[in-house]
Amino acid sequence: MNKFLRNLITFFVAVTLLTATFYAGLWVGGNFGSLTNIANTPSNYLTSSDPALGELFTPFFQVWDIIHEQYVDQPLDDVTLMQSAIGGLMGGLGDQHSSYMDPETYRQASAPLQGGYTGIGAWVDTSGENLVIIAPMPDSPAEAAGILAGDIVIGIDGKDVTGTAPDVVLQSILGPADTVVTLTITREGVEQPLDISITRAEIQIPVVEYQMLDSNIAYIDLYQFSVNAGEEVRKALDELLPQNPVGIILDLRNNSGGYLDAAFDVTSLFIEDGPIMVEEYGDGTTHTYNALGGAIAPDIPLVVLVNEGSASASEITAGAIQDRSRGTLVGMTTYGKGSVQNWIELEGDNGAIRVTVARWLTPDSRQINNVGLTPDVQVDYTQEDFDAGLDPQLDKAVEIMLATANGAS
Repeated sequence: MNKFLRNLITFFVAVTLLTATFYAGLWVGGNFGSLTNIANTPSNYLTSSDPALGELFTPFFQVWDIIHEQYVDQPLDDVTLMQSAIGGLMGGLGDQHSSYMDPETYRQASAPLQGGYTGIGAWVDTSGENLVIIAPMPDSPAEAAGILAGDIVIGIDGKDVTGTAPDVVLQSILGPADTVVTLTITREGVEQPLDISITRAEIQIPVVEYQMLDSNIAYIDLYQFSVNAGEEVRKALDELLPQNPVGIILDLRNNSGGYLDAAFDVTSLFIEDGPIMVEEYGDGTTHTYNALGGAIAPDIPLVVLVNEGSASASEITAGAIQDRSRGTLVGMTTYGKGSVQNWIELEGDNGAIRVTVARWLTPDSRQINNVGLTPDVQVDYTQEDFDAGLDPQLDKAVEIMLATANGAS
């Protein structure tokens, strides 16, 4: 399996389809007034309802009045000005996962995929300013065309998409099978942008692959925490465990996450009871999530492979295994996506905001967000390794497993 091309991550966060599925069920109604009504209110509106808030916003309304009186090109588009103000407000949070979408951008980003998933076959990060390739999927059109991990998409079919919401850029990459899309990308170490043409195809996103390795070691490669990930890993264990392996290697490299419940399902296969995650809210309160019970592999030696592309649900599972001393983490520091977002649709067809409402912590209350998990044994995986057909991270996992089986320290 082409692990290196899924190795050099810059996010998040998310498989193309997981961007939507990860936030399923988190939509809540907003209570903002319409932008048009706010834009047309007099400067004393906030003062009359809340004097302290009115004083705070005095500079804003002063600027509002100045540009309406003095700016050279009149009349001004008040709605656009207010949308820009909301965007600035969200940007002021300093959180890359909290943002504003204007109405048209929001409509495009929230439009459901029609007729199944057809695209180029790549895991992507939509959490920052640009759409970033986490990695091409194995045997995908993206891989065949030469797309690499870390590529940043700045253009589609000759159109500049810098400054466009990454969710919308993603929608533009998707399209009917057998059609061609040309991505303009920037790549680290390459001075000029590259144009790469890719023929779209029907993409089947893998969930899990498994096998018995040499030396009687069970190997499970989990690609995503889909809704049925727990069931798929259970099926793999049901087939592997009767072969009496000396241990299990769970590969979460470049697994960018998915459903939270799926993380609980998978983790609970290896941990029988007790805490597996802590959720921390803005007011300081916390909620602890425990294993679901019914573990089928709670005692067999376990090594978990992680890297810069292991994010979100992967970090929940890996963090629980590490904190509970259930297994050994091998690889490189994980991505660091440990926050929960709500999409809140604004009233009056005024777009939506995405707000971070909580953070995930490991059972020992270690911070994941923007920090990641440091493996117990750090092992790099370079381009030279890949070119030579080597996987030093997997090799180290096998070494540790055999040492454990032989009773070595």
